[in-house]
Amino acid sequence: MRTALITITAGRLAHLRNQLRAVAAGTRTPDDHIVVSMGDPAVLAELRAGPAHGRWLPARTPLPLAAARNLGAATALERGAELLVFLDVDCLPDPVMIERYQQARNDSHAPDAVDCGPVTYLPPPPPGGYDLADLPRCRAPHPARPAPPDEMIWDAEDYGLFWSLSFAVAARTWSRLGGFDPTYRGYGAEDTDFGFRARAAAVPLRWVGGAHAYHQHHPVSDPPVEHLADILRNARLFHRRWGSWPMRGWLDAFTDLGLLTPVGGALGWVPGAHAQDGIGDRTDRVDQEEMWTSPN
Repeated sequence: MRTALITITAGRLAHLRNQLRAVAAGTRTPDDHIVVSMGDPAVLAELRAGPAHGRWLPARTPLPLAAARNLGAATALERGAELLVFLDVDCLPDPVMIERYQQARNDSHAPDAVDCGPVTYLPPPPPGGYDLADLPRCRAPHPARPAPPDEMIWDAEDYGLFWSLSFAVAARTWSRLGGFDPTYRGYGAEDTDFGFRARAAAVPLRWVGGAHAYHQHHPVSDPPVEHLADILRNARLFHRRWGSWPMRGWLDAFTDLGLLTPVGGALGWVPGAHAQDGIGDRTDRVDQEEMWTSPN
């Protein structure tokens, strides 16, 4: 089964270099590695001498994460991929991650399933950087997601837990679902929307034991206040489509900080007294835009 690994990035060049090293050390390497640069020329320069195939997507604000994943998938399909494996640029694959995703597909009773693997969030690296050989001993999968034993595959019941950090899907299933919705821009909800569309299409979602990935450390804010405008905008878009609110933990945290004020209805929240100027303009823009629909 011809397998393509798809990574999107803007910056994070050191993380990408580590990922390339980890991919090369795997028990099975992908037939293709597509790296989509969202407006970062340094990424394409890095890839010129290596095995990965770079694609360019002009930079926009907020970042076009969904569109970048779609471009990576389209490129992989053009190059003959039968299995698409998506891996966040911050993530290092376990030596057997690609192999486990392939095994899950080959041995599957659900050949059209979307498969997700466990992800461990790593502490800051030591002075010499992460030791790739030591990563399997660092496994501590994120507690909010299922983590089956290495040889097991669990069927998922909660499609809201789907995440794009690490997942695999057959080319035919990707085409059936139509990819990610590029109307979502910036941070948040495009993952959950993809999961909900898989559920609506009766596509199984599974968790694959042994298909581990390791998220490299970088500073984050909790809640991610720098993404407040994108989160609120994308949450409204999601609510219009599915009738429920995603990312409630963050929306409630923003409310507690006075950054949002709940108003109910289709708006859900509006910028609060402590929100930065201009957030209202950015979050209201979705009301003037035509929602994307899957081509299938």
